[in-house]
Amino acid sequence: MIGIYMFGAALVLLVVGYPVAFTFGAVSMFFGAMAAFLNIVPDNWSFLHFFAGWDFADFTDEFLQMFAMMPFRIFSIMTNKILMAVPLFIFMGIVLQKSDLATRLLESMGVLFGKVRGGLAVSTVLIGALLAASTGVVGASVVAMGVISLPIMLKHGYSKKLSTGTICAAGTLGQIIPPSIVLIVLGDVFQLPVGDLFKYAFFPGLVLVAVYVIYILSVSFLHKDVAPAIKMDSHYTKAQNIKKALISIIPPLILIVLVLGSIFAGIATPTESAAVGSIGALILATGYKKLSLNMIKEASLGTIKITAMVFAILIGATAFSMVFVYSGADDITAQFMTHLPGAKWGFLILSMLAIMFLGFFIDFIEISYIVVPILLPIAHTIGLDPLWFAILIALNLQTSFLTPPFGFSLFYLKGVAPPNVKTTDIYQGVIPFITLQILVLISVVVFPGFYGFNT
Repeated sequence: MIGIYMFGAALVLLVVGYPVAFTFGAVSMFFGAMAAFLNIVPDNWSFLHFFAGWDFADFTDEFLQMFAMMPFRIFSIMTNKILMAVPLFIFMGIVLQKSDLATRLLESMGVLFGKVRGGLAVSTVLIGALLAASTGVVGASVVAMGVISLPIMLKHGYSKKLSTGTICAAGTLGQIIPPSIVLIVLGDVFQLPVGDLFKYAFFPGLVLVAVYVIYILSVSFLHKDVAPAIKMDSHYTKAQNIKKALISIIPPLILIVLVLGSIFAGIATPTESAAVGSIGALILATGYKKLSLNMIKEASLGTIKITAMVFAILIGATAFSMVFVYSGADDITAQFMTHLPGAKWGFLILSMLAIMFLGFFIDFIEISYIVVPILLPIAHTIGLDPLWFAILIALNLQTSFLTPPFGFSLFYLKGVAPPNVKTTDIYQGVIPFITLQILVLISVVVFPGFYGFNT
């Protein structure tokens, strides 16, 4: 039962607000000590035995033996070539965010699509997809669109719920559209080529974008007052607006092609393409006349902070997994999951529901490094295609950024939203988009061949 108690204790501490990395480290130490103690305690144990010293020495040896591999695990994490891509892609995203890329894209696309009913919301989704494929930084995308697009939509009579839901959903596309930090992390956990994950995640990401656009256009057509057509103030002709939009879109598209195209073509590894992307981001910043030593310093510091957080969580999660396995909870979980009704489908349904439930409370990194390693051996035993299973988990984890009460995108948008936009407006606004994400996830489960999987 120690494994169950560990999960319960970690969940309570995270909900209370303790830092994630320290929570998993502390829980691991406490329950590791408990497991070591229960393992060496004799049947006739009493406190006199403990003070006598002989069983205390056994306890110390048992506890140290449990964490004996921890230094090697940490060294393996820090020298992992797959994870080297994480700080590089983060740096690329921050540089592009500080180059006002989102501002340029939103202004240009808003002028083009604003005259269509629901056009501003559609342009927000399309820009979210472009930002996802070029920056992949969810917080930066949501904040940028919240600052620029939300006031314009509200000013022209757009529904608060549709406006906020669209921005949150568009901002989280960076979790599934490559280059995605989620996919890099899952590539490390699954020991799969990150390039393959990028390739197989791209089409589901585009389907998600298409579903969002269809939903917005449908709602706008059925309810004229939700997203009315507007007359954009512009001093340019239609041809000039199109030219201006292309000038804004082509540079990030070239960067996307260089980064993702080099991976898909097998020319570069994800780590090498991340380095190319970082250099490309600096070149774009130079072209936008935003490059400076101060900007590079700020981007570097931001990269260090985010990367340190990711790796600190990873180390804490590693300790958590070691104690979980030591306690034998992994065997109990495997027995339970492999004997579910429906075999493969029962396992898939329960695992997806469990990940979705945990996504309400904890972040994708903790789920990836604690829950997924428990499910992975069972998936191998049942015979699931690891690429398919990894993409299903990635799609599922994307919803964790939208689900109340702890969805990060909701917090990001609330931080920059006007005072008249309430938290309940944001929560209600994301519900249709969460439903759409679940429907796309179900479609990948039911029709894997349509997405190119051989299951």
